[in-house]
Amino acid sequence: QVQLVESGGGLVQPGGSLRLSCAASGFTFSSNDMSWVRQAPGKGLEWVSSINSGGGTTTYADSVKGRFTISRDNAKNTLYLQMNSLKPEDTAVYYCGRLSANLWGQGTQVTVSS
Repeated sequence: QVQLVESGGGLVQPGGSLRLSCAASGFTFSSNDMSWVRQAPGKGLEWVSSINSGGGTTTYADSVKGRFTISRDNAKNTLYLQMNSLKPEDTAVYYCGRLSANLWGQGTQVTVSS
């Protein structure tokens, strides 16, 4: 069955960095575009970033552009999100998945606070 397992979240101070990982299984990872979305406390889901199946095309929400970098390793069936210059407003549960299938993992908590 399809599994998406996020990791790498935690508590970080403003201006700090975190790298999220998403291990995928149960489908042909290398053939699928992948995305990150997030949900802040009391708010709806917000799209963060997407990457095409080959990794050559990436897109970002304006709120994270220039600070976050999405990447993937198709040999390892793993998706990444490098988050730099983190702000308190980046605090959220981050989910990886497939937008087209509305398929998401269980999420990993990121908290940005001093």
